[in-house]
Amino acid sequence: MSRQKTHHTKQFKLDAINYRKEHPDLTHVECAKNLCIGVSTLAHWEAPFRDNDGDIPVINSGSYASDEVKRELRDTTDITYIWTQDGFVYLNCVMDLYARKIIAWTLADTMEVSTVIETINKAKACRNTDLPLIIHSDRGSQYVSNAWREATEKMQQSYSHSGYPYDNACIESFHSLIKREWLNRFHIINYKHAYRHVFEYIETFYNTVRIHSHCDYMSPNDF
Repeated sequence: MSRQKTHHTKQFKLDAINYRKEHPDLTHVECAKNLCIGVSTLAHWEAPFRDNDGDIPVINSGSYASDEVKRELRDTTDITYIWTQDGFVYLNCVMDLYARKIIAWTLADTMEVSTVIETINKAKACRNTDLPLIIHSDRGSQYVSNAWREATEKMQQSYSHSGYPYDNACIESFHSLIKREWLNRFHIINYKHAYRHVFEYIETFYNTVRIHSHCDYMSPNDF
């Protein structure tokens, strides 16, 4: 018998985040167990509210923006590697956390900071908004560089807490997904071959067709 999916209200999520903050004597696992949710679920709810030091303020529902504003507020970015016969290439993506849409991506044969700058510039052009924007990343060397800080100076920069990978779970989950559902099916020869497959997955399937539970089982474009 399949297990029925539990849908939690926004208020329950707020209460869960505050419960974790207000009980520093409990571990993450203990808090999740007391709330009858998974530890990864609790971490996923907390992630958008962590500050640059990895801390979470106690918040209330009155501090939340509307769904329309939140749509313009939070992005996350990361880099993953893709194996090819000619050597590794590196995929850098920016995800809109509201709709889980990949709004910008770059494939390069290097992990130099210029790659993430190119991607964030694409994301800024796509956003084209004056609303305050939070950009979240891990603490990789590209994301703590002066060039990155300059490129994101008009954004609020958010970083994963050291040794805490859950904060960037959404984009890391996507990178796992693109490999598991698509790239791992092929013996990729070179950069050009990899680029074609990445384009096919993101632009013709993931953003436009693939349903997502977070999006009420719609595609990111339709959400």
